Amino acid sequence: MEMMMAEEARNGTAVQEFILEGFPAAEHLGVLLFLVHLLAYLASLMGNMLIITITCQDQRLHTPMYFFLSSFSFVECCFISTVIPQLLAIFLSGRQRISFVACFTQAFVCLFLGATVFFLLAVLSLDRYLAICKPLHYPTIMSPRMCFFLVAVCLVLGFLFMAVPVVMLSQSFYCGPNVIPHFFCDFGPLANLSCSETRSIEMLFFNLALIVLFATLLVAIFAYSNIVIMIVRLPSARERQKAFSTCSSHLIVLSLMFGSCVFIYVKPKQSSRLDTNREAALVNTVVTPLLNPVIYTLRNKQVHQVLRDALSRVILHR
Repeated sequence: MEMMMAEEARNGTAVQEFILEGFPAAEHLGVLLFLVHLLAYLASLMGNMLIITITCQDQRLHTPMYFFLSSFSFVECCFISTVIPQLLAIFLSGRQRISFVACFTQAFVCLFLGATVFFLLAVLSLDRYLAICKPLHYPTIMSPRMCFFLVAVCLVLGFLFMAVPVVMLSQSFYCGPNVIPHFFCDFGPLANLSCSETRSIEMLFFNLALIVLFATLLVAIFAYSNIVIMIVRLPSARERQKAFSTCSSHLIVLSLMFGSCVFIYVKPKQSSRLDTNREAALVNTVVTPLLNPVIYTLRNKQVHQVLRDALSRVILHR
């Protein structure tokens, strides 16, 4: 037996494909869940694409905040499009087969884009802090060059942080079983299926996930705590209420995203709590992408005005 496994290890991995299990307990609700998640996916795509379109088209939105928001929306669209089509196929047709290479590619792209989203959230928090608490210095600090630089840094950091552990895990030996108890290829389930010793890889991933999540969380806490202090000092009760309403909605989305990711990824043994990871992953892949366009942009009066003007132009052209 040992000689056979040694031979297989020399010839490459024994498992050539994985099977994504999805939600076997909810198979009888497949069509209903398909329709609900399809509507959520389309709404998320349309909301995020609307943000990107109006930011590009309207000169009034050519500001650092909307540049960061449109970058955030683009990454969100890419992220959900990597995961949700597979989820829809599972709801409609049951278990889905995915090749070894495609599975690890999906795992890397999801983690890379997910890490980039958190770095962008930190940049958005800092942008709001500078705009509200340092208004005189804001135009100088957030120059167009700095904005492009910050988005590029977010992408590079997301790539570097997630590439190493995923590549290392892909080099480990898989001899079976090959059923992934999830609706997409994620790091924890893949580490659990490996026949090799993955403790060191899991610890590396744990440390990197810890850095990404808690570094960006600390930036967000610093930014919003300073913003709250500034809001409290506002003379008008109406202004305070409006500012608190905006901040509280931002903080709700941040809490959902950080909470679910801490639950899924911040654990030394990635194979623990796999059964509950599926439900927690739905928060970041379905719920928050649906809420983000509404909370971060579409509630904004400036955006409302831009949309009204665009609608007026369309009606006049007719």
